Amino acid sequence: MSQAQQPSRRAVLAAAVAAAVVGGTVPAAAATAKAPAGGHPGPAPARPIDHHSWTTYQDWRRGSREGTRAVSGPRPGLVIGAAAGRTDYTDPHTGTTAAWDYATWTSPVHTLGVPATEVIASWNAHTPDGTWLQVELQGTYTDGTATPWYVMGRWAAGDQDIKRTSVDDQSDGKSSIWTDTFSIDDASTGLRLVSYRLRLTLYRRPGTHLTPTVWRIGAMGSDIPDRFTVPASAPGLARELAVPRYSQEIHKGQYPQYDNGGEAWCSPTSSQMIIEYWGGRPTPEQLSWVDPSYADPQVDHAARSTYDYQYTGCGNWPFNAAYAATYPGLQGVVTRLASLTELESLVAAGIPAITSQSFLKTELTGAGYGTSGHLMTVIGFTPDGDVIANDPASPSDPEVRRVYVRREFENIWLRTKRYDANGQVRSGTGGVCYLYFPANPAPSQHRALAKVGVR
Repeated sequence: MSQAQQPSRRAVLAAAVAAAVVGGTVPAAAATAKAPAGGHPGPAPARPIDHHSWTTYQDWRRGSREGTRAVSGPRPGLVIGAAAGRTDYTDPHTGTTAAWDYATWTSPVHTLGVPATEVIASWNAHTPDGTWLQVELQGTYTDGTATPWYVMGRWAAGDQDIKRTSVDDQSDGKSSIWTDTFSIDDASTGLRLVSYRLRLTLYRRPGTHLTPTVWRIGAMGSDIPDRFTVPASAPGLARELAVPRYSQEIHKGQYPQYDNGGEAWCSPTSSQMIIEYWGGRPTPEQLSWVDPSYADPQVDHAARSTYDYQYTGCGNWPFNAAYAATYPGLQGVVTRLASLTELESLVAAGIPAITSQSFLKTELTGAGYGTSGHLMTVIGFTPDGDVIANDPASPSDPEVRRVYVRREFENIWLRTKRYDANGQVRSGTGGVCYLYFPANPAPSQHRALAKVGVR
């Protein structure tokens, strides 16, 4: 479990859902199209998820640049060329004010394949000591008006220069930022976001030639229908990936400054499992700060490296993906999948996924707990189609591997509405997941990722 579903994220959506249920209204996103006259099926509905990223040398050159430049090579990226200016930044979590040189890159406008109720940005970058970056989003609504520039994150791989942070209290009366997620305030009105652009601001210490290097930036926009249940899928794969097993529970009480371990560390624990599946490992120097008596010190390192000082937790989705990409040869994105069938196609190509879900204890057989927000790692499927998960909410590392009933798992992961233990309507994550994969995917991996919209 984590703070990933605390009131600062999706609370407004839950309130809107509750209002719709009480009032008997049906949100526009949940409307079901009628069959055409004559009984013939209409065209297949568009996939309600649009993931788009900028990653190539041509992509970086197409953007609008002030002080940044594109660099080519095996992994093209964006760096500071000549600083566009200098600014002071007061860190809200330390009170320290420092001067920084900065440069910017603004993406071309991306028109969403599906007008969206939610957008989540993610990025991959290297930020050496003395550098950091900010990601912003600005979009256009279906009514033709524009959003303000919203801050989606201020990030650095370390925590010695700034404290990585989300930014609260961002809203224009039509949409708001909830930790890491852009959300339409009232989806039942039919208002949606039809396009967006992203702005990167890269910072470095004045008088140096240091620079962040950004390899990937993008966002996932979606309009998932409101639903308590999702259609059942047919099993299509039997395979299990050899992913390391780590328990979050053995870290309970460790490092209160990073949210105290235990149930709060499901996200970094899951991230570390997949990072190590791909061969990533912190160096002894990186782990030197961890109490040597602690088992699995790399989990403590992951928690520190994903901690959001505003959110006061390790469950910021883009911060976890960005952490994964600090390991050589890895990429990370936050997206949504539309079905277990899509997840099967990834596992078939050797790509596990970290899924986010909320459920009552009675809704997931064998879990032994209920949660308002929890991350776990899907590593395979049994011959019967049931889900094999490395669930960090386990008493010990050997007990992390679980098998969950397919129908139960797909429903708690893909639904957008649920009832809590008091019978109140709450939100679900609608298929959110983290995908970590090689910087140069094998052809089969490239095809599987493209199939779910990640390129």
